[in-house]
Amino acid sequence: MRDIVPIRKVGLLYDDIYLRHDMPAGHPESKQRLVSIMESLKSSPHWNYLYCFKPRKADFTDIALVHKESYIQKIKNFGTGHFDPDTYISKDTLEAALFAAGAVIEAVETRRSGEIDRAFCAVRPPGHHAEAGRAMGFCIFNNVAIGARYAQKLGYKKIFIIDFDVHHGNGTQHMFEDDDTVFYFSTHQHPHYPGTGGESEKGIGKGLGYTCNIPLGYGSGDDLFSQIYGRTVPELIKKFAPDMVMVSAGYDIHRRDPLSGLTVSSEGIRSIVRSILLSAEVPFVFALEGGYDLTALAESVRITVEELLGV
Repeated sequence: MRDIVPIRKVGLLYDDIYLRHDMPAGHPESKQRLVSIMESLKSSPHWNYLYCFKPRKADFTDIALVHKESYIQKIKNFGTGHFDPDTYISKDTLEAALFAAGAVIEAVETRRSGEIDRAFCAVRPPGHHAEAGRAMGFCIFNNVAIGARYAQKLGYKKIFIIDFDVHHGNGTQHMFEDDDTVFYFSTHQHPHYPGTGGESEKGIGKGLGYTCNIPLGYGSGDDLFSQIYGRTVPELIKKFAPDMVMVSAGYDIHRRDPLSGLTVSSEGIRSIVRSILLSAEVPFVFALEGGYDLTALAESVRITVEELLGV
């Protein structure tokens, strides 16, 4: 029988507030996503090895690290309804969004204090489409971007962000495209929503060369992802030499996902995560983005947590 004793201290950041971010009936970004994830983790033999933390609530000065004040005020004053055709705001959405950003902040803080080695933030709403002044694609605040800037406030100088969601993280890229202290790397289906993330997008100004997009065609699967995450990513990380790696973990790359044309298997997810973790001996913070087949999502997160634990 396989030894399940972990070799890493892994923090799980979650709060039931995320379930109160209500979506219209039939919306793919439903609370059942986190219900399925938590049920899967709690039934896992690894559950008792996780360090479970209730996230802090981000304050608006944290949000303003990457978002415009005018946009923050617009979200605060919006009320309820469709902010854009894809992004819905309910009466508890703002609270959930502040705790989603706060989870990444808490993960950074607990890593900095030495309480954990790595973290997984099981949050919603997701974040990587949120622009500095605009909500879009189910996203209100850009959780990983806020976490990256907060980490830099704490003394982490260089942050490498990996985004393996099926959709390009336009918001994250645009927030850091002129910055040489944050490297943004993305694999994503292309052409696909939101239409950004071409190979020619490499950053601007002093950030030129610190953005890397690898757009993937319909049907791309395990073999191609294995090459990218087993070779290209470690090379980029080694060259950049970050103090921390943050991951926008979008499991809609799974072959069973209804919003994806990619064909990554569950073991392909394991290979991606393992390759990322082997790429450097630095802190790793993962934050949930997409993933809309409930069974595939729960399985993918469980696999990710196993790899984070090192079991």
